[in-house]
Amino acid sequence: MHETVMRLLDRPVTSLLARLLLTAPFWLSAISKSIGFDMGVAEMARAGLEPAIGFNLATIAVQLAGSLFIISGHYVWFGAGMLAIFTGLTVPLVHHFWTMTDEPFQTIAFHTAIEHVGLIGGLLGIAVLSSRNGGNLSKGRA
Repeated sequence: MHETVMRLLDRPVTSLLARLLLTAPFWLSAISKSIGFDMGVAEMARAGLEPAIGFNLATIAVQLAGSLFIISGHYVWFGAGMLAIFTGLTVPLVHHFWTMTDEPFQTIAFHTAIEHVGLIGGLLGIAVLSSRNGGNLSKGRA
């Protein structure tokens, strides 16, 4: 069983799948904010991020660029860093549960912030793995 799992984990397609899944929240969000641009702008405005158009454009750019670095397997550490910093900043800027008193919004923001911590951990993990391979995972080897 151990050898079967190790062979599966050693396949380049498994590495690519992991990178696609890890970045899915970002590239899916960027696609959504691009297709429904006005809704993305409204989301930024609701969060108090002004100019909302600028924040929406910057969010799309960071989410797509960071995802592409990771998915391509080139400069994975850079893409992971971009997305980790972006994700970390969303907690005090948008998901600041400690300032909220209304339920269920406080609980939702708390759980979102905790999920963001886990996502940052995954991004850090892939950056560590890529650093062991010269910052490159394009051949699927970590």
